[in-house]
Amino acid sequence: MLLDKLLMPRTEAPQNHTGLVLMGGGARTAYQAGVLRGIGQLLRTHKQLSHAANTFPFKVLVGTSAGALNATFLASQAASGLDAFENLAAFWLKLRSHHVYELDAPTWARHNLLTAGWVLARQVRAHSALLDNTPLVDTLHKAIKLQAIEGAISQGLIASLAVTTSSYTSGMHWTFVQTKDEATPDPWRRADRRADMQPITIEHLMASSAIPFIFRSVPLWVDGHREFFGDGSMRQSAPLSPAIHLGARRILAIGVGRPVGHTERIHAAQGEPTAGVIASHAMAGIFHDTLHTDAEQARRVSQAVLELSPKLRQALPYHPLHVLAIHPSESLDQVALRHAHLLPKSTQSVLLGLGALNDNMGRSNDNAAGLASYLMFEPGFIHSLMALGEHDARAHSRALLEFFEMP
Repeated sequence: MLLDKLLMPRTEAPQNHTGLVLMGGGARTAYQAGVLRGIGQLLRTHKQLSHAANTFPFKVLVGTSAGALNATFLASQAASGLDAFENLAAFWLKLRSHHVYELDAPTWARHNLLTAGWVLARQVRAHSALLDNTPLVDTLHKAIKLQAIEGAISQGLIASLAVTTSSYTSGMHWTFVQTKDEATPDPWRRADRRADMQPITIEHLMASSAIPFIFRSVPLWVDGHREFFGDGSMRQSAPLSPAIHLGARRILAIGVGRPVGHTERIHAAQGEPTAGVIASHAMAGIFHDTLHTDAEQARRVSQAVLELSPKLRQALPYHPLHVLAIHPSESLDQVALRHAHLLPKSTQSVLLGLGALNDNMGRSNDNAAGLASYLMFEPGFIHSLMALGEHDARAHSRALLEFFEMP
């Protein structure tokens, strides 16, 4: 967890907003719902805070991948105040894997690599991806009232909603922003990052959460032409940047990667890694949590500038930025391993065939179970992630109260 004074250019949006940045991670992002639920309970019990009147506490919401689903859901619920966090928790508690994806695997399929490869090859031919995430479209349409987002923005309950995704066509990392027309900042253009102002739709959410190879790409229109997009976690080098561009000076960021300082346990006795272990490492690379690095880099720049004389600092085009970043205190791969038996039978069969739940000697292995953690939209796993999130929110209650009390 970090609570640091960082810097942002004075030339950016002049607002003094509180922002929420939610990282990606498939089913793992249920952890964010737990953290936010804990924050809602914390704010309710401290009446001296400015948000005691059940006011939704964030003006800028930024989400990536499944974090984009959470951010957009919250934007649509902003009129509910702190109840928005309880509503997000209720959404996750009702979610099941079949609400997100389908895997057509025969019941007679054996747990071996050959059968798993055959099943996945059929899926790719039928859906251009390993899994069919068509059910997620219906789930999001039922859960998220897009017109409520426009209402929340027009009423000033939130200032902007941003969803990040990555273009397979151009290789650029794009941020799509919905905000008031009169408050629209100039779209930023960096070496590998672009922004475009347009209303957020279910298609944007499907694109942001399209895990490469797992879910098919989604076409979106940018700069007057169509490009194909995948998961926003790819090429995400500066996760805090969109919130800063949109005027947030206080940012709460919630990641779902490995705990800070966590190292994977590699045992020589395991021998050659299974396809599942390799897939888990590849997935961890795609969802590599750059949040910690981004905040650390900004902190170093901040400290260097703050060592200058007050007169020189005043002349520089920067002002303070406060960031509070919360990460899981326990490895979510290990949590997934304890609940792997809850996966749908077809998914479990294929993952076992790939060795994505055990090593090459048949032993349960959290290094392999990492892949399952992105696909396990099942109650037991979701409950555990949310409970961990609430626990971590309570553990950092002092820092959270300081964050929301900042003028």
